[in-house]
Amino acid sequence: MIAALTGMGLSAAAGLNAYIPFMIVALIARFTDVITLPSSFQWIESPWAIGVGALLLLTELVLDKIPAVDTVNDAIQTFIRPSMGGLIFAATNAAESLDKSTWMGDNPWIGVVLGIVVSGLVHSGKMAARPAINVGTLGVGAPLVSTAEDGASLGLSLVAIFIPILVIFALIALAWFLVWMWLKVRKWKKRRLERGGPDAAYPRP
Repeated sequence: MIAALTGMGLSAAAGLNAYIPFMIVALIARFTDVITLPSSFQWIESPWAIGVGALLLLTELVLDKIPAVDTVNDAIQTFIRPSMGGLIFAATNAAESLDKSTWMGDNPWIGVVLGIVVSGLVHSGKMAARPAINVGTLGVGAPLVSTAEDGASLGLSLVAIFIPILVIFALIALAWFLVWMWLKVRKWKKRRLERGGPDAAYPRP
C-alpha cells in the first residue's frame, strides 16, 4: 500500500515535469538507503542515467518557461511524461525498502499501467491549460506557472517518498486544481469566441 501511494505521487509529479521525480528517485536510491531499487531498475541510479537525467531536466526547466515554445514542448512530452510515470511507478513499487508486499513487484505491468494513466491525466490537464494562460497573460504567465509546476512536482515527489500517506490529499488537491483550470479554460474560450471569433491558440476542428 505504501509503495502504491509513493508510485502514484511520483507519477503525478512526472505529469508536471518528467525529470524531477526521476532525478529524486535516482539520487535517493544512489546515495541513501531510503529506496533500494531491484536489479532490473538499478540502472536508474547509475552515473550515466543521472547525468542524462540532469541534462534533460535543465533543458525542460528552460523550454517550459518560454511562451509558445512551452506548447511545443508539451506536445513532445505527451510521449515522455506518461512513460516516465509508468517507469517510476513500477520501479518504486518493486523497491524492497518501500513495501513488504511482493505482489506489485511480481506484477510490474500493473505499476506501469497505473503510472501511465496517472501521469497522463496530469499532463493532459497541464497541456490544455497552458495555451490559454499564455494568451490570456500575453506570455507573462508562462514562467510563473511553469515555476509553480516545477515546485509542485518537487514537493509531491518528496512527499510521495517520505510521507506517502499525504499523497492521497495531494492528489485530491491536484485533481481539484486541474478541474478548476479546465473550467476556467472553457469559460475563457467561450468568451473569446463570443467577442472576436475563434482564437488561433484554439482552432476549430
